Amino acid sequence: MAIEALIILLLVGAVAGWLAGVIVKGFGFGLVGNIIVGIVGAILAGFILPKIGISIGGGILGSIINATIGAVILLFIIRLIKRA
Repeated sequence: MAIEALIILLLVGAVAGWLAGVIVKGFGFGLVGNIIVGIVGAILAGFILPKIGISIGGGILGSIINATIGAVILLFIIRLIKRA
């Protein structure tokens, strides 16, 4: 993986994790935590969204939206587990 791709991956993960933390109130994990939540959310969305027939498109904006949707799903699952 090229250094530029790694930087873009980290930036998309950070933005997506932050947006997901804003959407799902009460969850903020700091910069590193948001990056991890965003990256895991992107992987989750990349697996789930095509299976249900949702295609958002490409580019940076599409990647951020995809990762944010996955991160929101991830935070929702974390919230359900913490309540149990």
